[in-house]
Amino acid sequence: MTSLIATPAWKALEAHAGTVAGLHMRDLFAADPGRFGAFSISLPGIFLDYAKNRVTADTMALLMDLARQAGVEEWRQRMFSGQAVNSTEGRPALHVALRNRSGRPVMVGGIDVMPLVCGVLARMRDFTGALSSGAWMGATGKAVSDVVSIGIGGSHLGPEMVCEALTPYRKSGPGIHFVANVDGADIAQALAGLDPATTLFIVSSKTFTTPETLANAATARAWLTDALGEGAVARHFVAVTANPGAAAGFGIEAANTFETWDWVGGRYSLWSAIGLPIALAVGMDAFEELLDGAHAMDEHFREAPLEANMPVVMALLGVWNSGFLGAGSHAVLPYDHHLRGLPAYLQQADMESSGKSTTRGGRRVDYQTGPVLFGAPGTPGQHSFFQLLHQGTRLVPADFIAAAESSAPMGGHHRMLLANFFAQTEALMKGRTEEEARAGLEAAGLPPEDLESLLPHKVFEGNRPTNSILVGRFDPRTMGMLIALYEHKIFVQGVIWDINSFDQWGVELGKELAAAILPELEGEGPVSGHDCSTNGLINFYKTLKGRAP
Repeated sequence: MTSLIATPAWKALEAHAGTVAGLHMRDLFAADPGRFGAFSISLPGIFLDYAKNRVTADTMALLMDLARQAGVEEWRQRMFSGQAVNSTEGRPALHVALRNRSGRPVMVGGIDVMPLVCGVLARMRDFTGALSSGAWMGATGKAVSDVVSIGIGGSHLGPEMVCEALTPYRKSGPGIHFVANVDGADIAQALAGLDPATTLFIVSSKTFTTPETLANAATARAWLTDALGEGAVARHFVAVTANPGAAAGFGIEAANTFETWDWVGGRYSLWSAIGLPIALAVGMDAFEELLDGAHAMDEHFREAPLEANMPVVMALLGVWNSGFLGAGSHAVLPYDHHLRGLPAYLQQADMESSGKSTTRGGRRVDYQTGPVLFGAPGTPGQHSFFQLLHQGTRLVPADFIAAAESSAPMGGHHRMLLANFFAQTEALMKGRTEEEARAGLEAAGLPPEDLESLLPHKVFEGNRPTNSILVGRFDPRTMGMLIALYEHKIFVQGVIWDINSFDQWGVELGKELAAAILPELEGEGPVSGHDCSTNGLINFYKTLKGRAP
């Protein structure tokens, strides 16, 4: 198959990039007073301004040619119709079925999976209702006061992020705690102060073989049974898995096991029973509003023409920034305290999906794929890493995300927050010219010798690309739309880069090697079966362990 960079659309973009290389966004705005309207997309509930990108109308037209040549529309149809878009594992990727609110069937292998999805949602409603009302009793007859969700990766990051994001919508009910790290300090901290008689554990693992999750689950089980005996497991553990047999082997009853499916990837699974902690935190009605919002974005992605399609536009801007402007990273900057977990969630969603160097056909790529994604909440980030965004030598495109309405209106805090939100994208776009810097220093009354020495430090070029995403407020529906927007953006980029966005083989190697090393740590004597660095580290660890008091 022809390499992406040898295609006519890519070649046209390369030529175009050369002609616009000297353009500054200041000049683009000056030349086109209507740029904001031409480079923005408005949907009910969410608005995207992408005018502060180094693109022209010609750039966007050429990017749309690239999308069509890569088959974005065809691959979109394949995903929604249940075809095996996860090519290396031979599976569909039907997270869209989990939030399908249209009544349309979704077929997998000739079977409509929507009755399965709806059945699990009904069970979730019954379970969360019983738990929140106190009708679900523990082994000693006490109601559940705390729920500990045990998972890792997609079984953890999404539920925890959404629970934080929807904190203003929390219902009365059990406290929700999360455990993911195999470091014993994580589960020790989660269990501290909890009562085994009133604690319920949700063990979430699609395969029910994930070592870190099973280790934490085993520790939780021992903590419970030491206090209440083996018979308590049935009333204090539930599972979310596609492997109910393994959950049963752990001691979790079938009635307490919620099904998920191999056609849903872990990092796309918060819409399923993996989202039980969300449903417990905000109630099942709000959880279904989350699904409604995601479905609304699914319908937009499925039906809107590429030129007016929010996920497609964001994906193409990312391809432009990395492939033609040389950006190797991307910042996600939520100006909302409750969305502080969004960058970490999107790190997995994006970097595990797009961190690939092999095409779907097995050929090594000869172009850049996924960027390094990072971020932090708005104003703390400004006082942390924004200096590099403004004046560093690396180009770092960024998404700025905010809501018009605060969930915690405290005096003028939200206006100050939004003033920073608007100002930062303007500053990144405009920069400060030498003339502007000189005028400012002269106005401050600096002596000429001090002015000339300080002047170079006060100048910065601007022309740094940003997207601004603005919503009315971050409620369950809006959060569903926002998350689905990024899911589809990632999918479109995978199509263009000709990679499989739904596998993660690189993660598996470390797991295999860790499984081999674990018994060596428990054995006596030095190890010698690895490279000299790994042998040395393991043997030095054993020495330190022997010296420890």
